[in-house]
Amino acid sequence: MIETPSYADALRILGCKDARLVKVVGFAAAAARTGWALAGAGQLATGLADMRNSIVGYGEDVVRRMPELKGGVDRFTRTQRLASAHAVIVVSAYFEALGEAKLPFTLDQLDRGGKISHGVPTAERFARLVASLLLERLPTPEPHLPYSETRLAVERAYQRMSEAMAGYVGGLSVWDDLTVDDQLLLPRMLAEGPPARALRIYDEDYRSLALDSHEFGVRSLVTEQPPPATALSRVAWLLAELAPPRVGDRPMIHRARMAANALDQPLLHAGKLPEDVWLPLLGEGYLSPRFRVAELTRDATPAQLDWWADRRPVPDTEAFLVGHLTSLRATQAPLLVLGEPGSGKTKLTEVLAARLARSEFLPIRVELAGPDMSRVARAGITEQVEQALGTVLGEEVDYARLVTAADGAMPVILLDGFDELVQGGAGRHDYLERVQEFQAREAELGRPVAVIVTSRTVVADRIRFPKGLLGLQLQPFDDDQVRQWLNIWDQRNRGLLARRDLKPLPAEAALVHGEMARQPLLLLLLALYDAGSNALQRDHGPLGRARLYEVLLRDYTERETGGVRRVAIDQELVLLGAVALSMLARGRQVITDESLNRDLPALCQGGEDDPGDEEDRVDWARKATERFFFVRRNGHAFLHATFGEFLVAWLTMYALRDLDRRRRLAGDEPLALVQAVDDDLLYAVTSHSCLAERGPTVGFVLELLDEVPSAVRERCVELLAGLLRRSLHERPRRHFTGFRPVRHTMTRRLAAYSANLALLIVCASEQPVRVSSILSGPDHLEQWSSLSHLWKGQLGHEGWTGLVTALSAHRVIEDGKEDVVLGGTETGTGTGTGTGGMGDVVVAVATGHSARHRRLLDLLVAALGEGRFLPYRDRLAILEELVRTVAVRSPAMHRALGAMWAEDGADHAELRPLLRAMLADPADRVGTWEQLVKAGVPETALWEIQGLD
Repeated sequence: MIETPSYADALRILGCKDARLVKVVGFAAAAARTGWALAGAGQLATGLADMRNSIVGYGEDVVRRMPELKGGVDRFTRTQRLASAHAVIVVSAYFEALGEAKLPFTLDQLDRGGKISHGVPTAERFARLVASLLLERLPTPEPHLPYSETRLAVERAYQRMSEAMAGYVGGLSVWDDLTVDDQLLLPRMLAEGPPARALRIYDEDYRSLALDSHEFGVRSLVTEQPPPATALSRVAWLLAELAPPRVGDRPMIHRARMAANALDQPLLHAGKLPEDVWLPLLGEGYLSPRFRVAELTRDATPAQLDWWADRRPVPDTEAFLVGHLTSLRATQAPLLVLGEPGSGKTKLTEVLAARLARSEFLPIRVELAGPDMSRVARAGITEQVEQALGTVLGEEVDYARLVTAADGAMPVILLDGFDELVQGGAGRHDYLERVQEFQAREAELGRPVAVIVTSRTVVADRIRFPKGLLGLQLQPFDDDQVRQWLNIWDQRNRGLLARRDLKPLPAEAALVHGEMARQPLLLLLLALYDAGSNALQRDHGPLGRARLYEVLLRDYTERETGGVRRVAIDQELVLLGAVALSMLARGRQVITDESLNRDLPALCQGGEDDPGDEEDRVDWARKATERFFFVRRNGHAFLHATFGEFLVAWLTMYALRDLDRRRRLAGDEPLALVQAVDDDLLYAVTSHSCLAERGPTVGFVLELLDEVPSAVRERCVELLAGLLRRSLHERPRRHFTGFRPVRHTMTRRLAAYSANLALLIVCASEQPVRVSSILSGPDHLEQWSSLSHLWKGQLGHEGWTGLVTALSAHRVIEDGKEDVVLGGTETGTGTGTGTGGMGDVVVAVATGHSARHRRLLDLLVAALGEGRFLPYRDRLAILEELVRTVAVRSPAMHRALGAMWAEDGADHAELRPLLRAMLADPADRVGTWEQLVKAGVPETALWEIQGLD
């Protein structure tokens, strides 16, 4: 929930000059703080009837004076005044209806009652009534809510007011004069009469506000289906209706606005564009997106796409964005925009910034992804904004000075790529809370600011949601949007393609590819690929994403080089894959020239570059990144992160094919059977990071393996299994040792290598894999347990979490023998979980208890947390025993502790030692802290416990 104005707040904000009304509200407020006797009740001459007349009269005055109230003030002040005006008409409508209601008494009769009734002074009762009617926060229209829901919230407020009136009348002497029937009917009469009439009056007054104030009119547009639009074009004219475009800005502000205007730039800011096509400009080729909206509470699960299926769709994106930025919520909590890779999150921030550039807002884009991610992650919000402004303006900028120079224009900070702070090892799970604290601090200083944050959907389960947070989920294109975008492509490229006897991609040929045609980036890539030879129009079969990326890369390289051999194209892909691998190892999406010039020769030439001849030295960074698939962002980044994830998968498959080729070339030579398999390239590629750190990478591996013949996959599984058994043994000499993007310990590298081997075995196998078949000997489960401990201890949070998500596992018992099956679903007579992820096996052994007890243990812990069949202390003792003796740290334990903390009558003092034990391990403290807070344990309590250590 957000803070909305009460009627008393509205009088203060609007500068009410009705002395009697101000006095009675002040009396009620003072009585709420100090008691009625000290609040000056003796001097209060106003009664309920007079108060009703003043409230109704002031409501009419506010509706009449709306044009005056809106004029001559800055953006945020106008937002406050409009919300206050709405609060005024809500209360005014109720009091008008109350005076017209058919009741067994009049308001004047209530005011003429005795000074003391039923032992309580009437002035005290009156103070309570005024407080409940005029000091409570009131509903306000918001763009993510249809008018019907706002009206329902207003109706609930009216019901609350009628209940307060019924309680007030029941304590006066008038009550004793009523007949028994009137006393019985009065609550119903108050509940049905005034609210119904008040709602009709409210409807009329709201329509008047909407006619006089475009902000309210915009919110009524949100639920309507707008005409097709590009580049949020309606945002510009909706904002222009609210206030004329800004002119005469100071030089610094003018430069900041000019930097935000990128509508005349190509749709993609790529390096070397293809010469035989024209990319649409951002202002014409970006389609206004569709999305769903929801308020994100602690119970929300926005990382799951099916959770969004029941959330409210918002047809009019432009009206919503304008409505949000002109609402109170915009300055009280950030707006979180979630989307799949390629859904257009970054483009949304670019286009919105351009549309806001000439309005009464001041847009500031901040790219959170960068080569120095750790520095960005450590910086506060203000410092991040100042760094971004310094990059754009070419000088150091003080944020406070910038806002002052903006002369009332409200800043809108667009923080793009929050998922990089989460996935890049920075652990900023509390980032949105810090953003909200920044907004609150700026508001206290008289500098209110709106903030919009973008992120991949997949990381939303690792984010703490502050109160009042709205989330948007960008939706894929529908059929009409696919046709609309391809019409734009057609207009741009029909003439160019005709020179080569080609045609632009028709919608029917694109829609064959299903979801790939519905993501903006992938639709563009489909069009680019088809522009090479109309391949998609000739072959009507669906194309997988991995296949699209590979043929696009190969096709582009072949056209750029005038047609070269496959080997040369493979060399180009290896080079691009080395760039992607260098980024993955560093946990970054942006990389510098210096890093590339060090890493690329080490992998692509084995470090054999001759430093003696300066003229012949290769500029590896330029050679790799001058292609169409790169953009510059204080370094080099792929056109989209999914290119990097695909290229890492492709390079891994290249190394796997190389492994198979070398083994086949060795043949049956006598020494070949005893010599170690040459896995140097595979080790160099897979020993720095777990492939599952980036979920799409594993998906790309699976897609690429689908094209590998079964016999080859079977050989690869055998080779990989042998490597896994020897993966932790010492190797005296390896090649590619110069490729060290990050200086990890040998233990960390061996953990990554062995985890990736296990992952590749399961991916390459066409059937589920038993651990006993890849780890030889009767102790295969002990070996598996040791590997699991190694992976959990060394891969870091991102690697371990990704591995648990990507690698399914379950336990089986056949003929009395226990085994673990990797991949597939549960079969046979086993008792494993049968669901995705390694939860029943790897998590179990890595958290200190065996797999066979995991499910039973989770059920026990959940019962202890939620059950009431044992006394509180007994349940607490059992949980403490589980934590201290078998080191249980499962999600079930976190949820149980949260439930026991929130339980009525919970003894928090008894619970604190157990929470202290949970936080004792420094390695797991951050993750445990996050999970406990998410489960409901207040962070203040954890800080207090931490301070006692």
